[in-house]
Amino acid sequence: MALSVAINGMGRIGRLVLRRAMDDAHSPFAIRAVNTLYSAATIAHLLKYDSIHGKWNANIVAEGNTLLIKDTPIQVVAEADPSRLPWQSLGIYTVIDATGKFTDRPGASKHIHAGAEKVIITAPGRELDLTIVMGVNEYMYDDKSHQLLSAASCTTNCLAPLLHLLDRSFGIQSGWMTTIHSYTNDQKHLDNPHKDLRRARACTQSIVPTTTGAGKALAGILPHLATLVHGISVRVPTPDISLVDLTAEVKTSVTAGDVRLAFLHAIRDGHERYLEWCNEPLVSTDFIGNDKSAVVDGMSLIAHDRHIKLLAWYDNEWAYAARVVDLTRHVVQEGVKGSCKTATAR
Repeated sequence: MALSVAINGMGRIGRLVLRRAMDDAHSPFAIRAVNTLYSAATIAHLLKYDSIHGKWNANIVAEGNTLLIKDTPIQVVAEADPSRLPWQSLGIYTVIDATGKFTDRPGASKHIHAGAEKVIITAPGRELDLTIVMGVNEYMYDDKSHQLLSAASCTTNCLAPLLHLLDRSFGIQSGWMTTIHSYTNDQKHLDNPHKDLRRARACTQSIVPTTTGAGKALAGILPHLATLVHGISVRVPTPDISLVDLTAEVKTSVTAGDVRLAFLHAIRDGHERYLEWCNEPLVSTDFIGNDKSAVVDGMSLIAHDRHIKLLAWYDNEWAYAARVVDLTRHVVQEGVKGSCKTATAR
């Protein structure tokens, strides 16, 4: 029987995680509940019709406090305090918290107090047990000792596989990253107060330089690179798709051909779920709905002596949702393995 999973928060990421999970017919887990302060009817409509990702061709019906998606009932809960959520009575194993509010240890732990066994935060976390980027460090996960997890950010999920491969192939000495990032809900659509005065400005009218936590997040993923790679974010007036602009100094002299072969070999040897190489003259809208963590723009690659310049596209919504679902699958499968070992030992 599939283990039960709940999603806290039905914003952009929460809804896309639900959509991705429900489209997987072979998933080892089942979404049993969502927590949102909006009505089931509102969530059903927003799930069905998406301005960026299009109409979801699934049968979706709202009946009272229940969503019926593909004839599967999902309970809709409305509770602002995670510690009061009915995870124990619903038998929830893992909670995916997509609110962006409970990212530290005390906040994430509220789901444990409510009865869940594991929590995955869809944002960079603080003082959690582990940050995981699928395809890079999921091997570090220990079912017995890790309860509170972070799926990092969409940008870190693009950046980390690039750094991991370049470091493994050529050795990174230093790096600088700029993410050219579509606007998000953390910006104002009209000029209004925000603690970051640049994010206070209308996001659809300006290019907005700001910060990114991608570099700091590396400390828990690729710790030996955390002090060597730094970055900033430039928000642009597009609703989806972002681009990592990475410059790396490596330990050996390389050519563009060397870098290309390193990526193609990695894709061929098991990283095709996370990496893609593109040699076509594409633009950002062409990558809407692409579920790779990073799509390297082969036409923009430059390598000279010990310096590499590359661009990588990522769907900061859909690809990130795909990685959150992948991480949830990994956590659930490891939990099942642990249960089987315990049962065998008995």
